[in-house]
Amino acid sequence: MKTPLLRRIGLTVAAPLTAGLFALIVSALVLEASGSPAVETFRVMLENGLKLETMVDTLNRATPLFLAGVAAAIGFRMNLFNIGVEGQYILAGFLAAWIGASVVLPGPLHVGLIVVSAMVIGGLWSGIAGVLKVTRGVNEVISTIMLNFIATGAIVAGLLPRAIEDPTATNQGTPTIAESGWLPNLNWVLELVTRDITKGRKLTGVIAIAIVVGVIYHVVLNRTRIGFDLRSSGMNPFAARAGGVPPKKMVMYAMIATGMVAGLVGMPEILSDNHAYDQGFIQGLGFAGIAVALLGRNNAPGMAFAALLFGFLDSSSAVLQVRSTASSEIVTIMQAVILLAAVVAYEIVNRIRQRDEVQRASLLSGAAS
Repeated sequence: MKTPLLRRIGLTVAAPLTAGLFALIVSALVLEASGSPAVETFRVMLENGLKLETMVDTLNRATPLFLAGVAAAIGFRMNLFNIGVEGQYILAGFLAAWIGASVVLPGPLHVGLIVVSAMVIGGLWSGIAGVLKVTRGVNEVISTIMLNFIATGAIVAGLLPRAIEDPTATNQGTPTIAESGWLPNLNWVLELVTRDITKGRKLTGVIAIAIVVGVIYHVVLNRTRIGFDLRSSGMNPFAARAGGVPPKKMVMYAMIATGMVAGLVGMPEILSDNHAYDQGFIQGLGFAGIAVALLGRNNAPGMAFAALLFGFLDSSSAVLQVRSTASSEIVTIMQAVILLAAVVAYEIVNRIRQRDEVQRASLLSGAAS
């Protein structure tokens, strides 16, 4: 006996719809309580979000969020909680920018060197936590938190003074990468089907890298043997071990892979925006990526939607403040409420599905007897 199609579709869409509706209601109540008109605030956000330039901003903000989400999701699928994405992408961005500024190569090779350097550095740094776990049993939450502090507070802070090009500059940082190491923007793709993009907005070329990462993540996880081994080890390590899957090797694979993807999170800053690592290098994306992974249920399309949603909310923050419609903090409240509501809604739907499975198994066993 199979679950009716309409019921399965309903359960699939129930969680995100419920979470979205709940977040909308709570945000409206908070807005009204703070003296800001909820309807006008939502109207301004929607009106601004439909502008082409805002869409470009949304995509630019969503790109590193998606990469951070994939990095966190790789660990989650292996039942590993990698808190170290933050330190991994900051360390990788700093060293990759320094390496990239030290050489001048033909365009594709120069960009490739920076990207590969970031992935290798991120993978090696995350791999330390993997080694500690498989050899000493150190919990990855503890080790990655400690490695975050070492990466940002010791290595980057210690090496940055040596890498600074101009000690008199207000925003000190590594030397600017030569133009051969810049990734071209993708404005021309949008301008093929719409008008020219104005106000200096540039669609980061790193979005192409993010798409490739998302496709590889989906294919490897769902269509390959190593992806099956990784998922089975995460769901039931004892059964996986009995089936011949080496758990320690899977832990190392997962930790190195999550670090390699984490190394790409800072690439929009390095390849498209500042072309250097400076004191204004964006931070906090590692922890935001955890939220993206949770909201997207660790699957690539879901995380893409979550990253776009968070990117839209981030881009709406500035316009709300400029127009004095509402405090920019309402965006943070909405993001938190959406995440909380989604986690609760997904858990409720999951329990309903489990109950349906139990009932179906009982009916089948009764019919067989």
